[in-house]
Amino acid sequence: MKKDQQLRAFEQYVSAYDANDPKIRLKIEHSFRVADLSEGIAETVDGADREFAWTIGLLHDIGRFEQVRRYHTFVDADSVDHAQLGADLLFQEGLISEFTGNSLDMERQRLMETAIRGHNAYRLPEGLTEEERCFCDILRDADKIDIFRVMCETSLEKIFDAETEELRASGVSDGVKECFLGRRAVPREVRKTLADKTVSHLCLVFELVYPVSRKIAKEQGYVDRLLEFPSDNGDTRAWFAYMREHIWT
Repeated sequence: MKKDQQLRAFEQYVSAYDANDPKIRLKIEHSFRVADLSEGIAETVDGADREFAWTIGLLHDIGRFEQVRRYHTFVDADSVDHAQLGADLLFQEGLISEFTGNSLDMERQRLMETAIRGHNAYRLPEGLTEEERCFCDILRDADKIDIFRVMCETSLEKIFDAETEELRASGVSDGVKECFLGRRAVPREVRKTLADKTVSHLCLVFELVYPVSRKIAKEQGYVDRLLEFPSDNGDTRAWFAYMREHIWT
């Protein structure tokens, strides 16, 4: 199926969900943006199929819609791993045929499934083929880049389901600071505070694989906006000032 057909199929699928629900609208827009970002990154990668990358990006969060319908949350820890749910729907229950028809052979389906199942993992599994890792990295980069936008365009209070006072008073844990200093992603179990969650999203910068991904993330400006974290906590203000000086170095 061509891109315009896949896009119509996607729009038909999500029409069954309440587009007035901010969570649903957010994920529709996120899916479109990640599709375009995936295609753009793939353009810079030798041998990567741009349209295939676009399709993976479009479908990567398909599990989010059922997650919201069933559990009314995006918090995987409180509901279900959305990547695994999406992959199950697509490749075990046969939903993939609605978006691609018979255009994907089994090898391509397995490749897409690997990328979608791995897009939210802290670390990719060992033993991936070069092609598998390529499309996993493309998708993971694209997803991270748009997460920076989502974090800026949606209030942190709404994202974290928290009160402003709690957000502004929160500190940054030592374990999270160590991850930033080590220029690596923050494991979920290390995060203790609301400020920790913001720092953990900022640390996604260090996980970007492709030079073009880092370039896009820097130029779009959302990372720098996230670094203007509003805080009444002196230690937190000092730490964010430190991050502003060092995140791009």
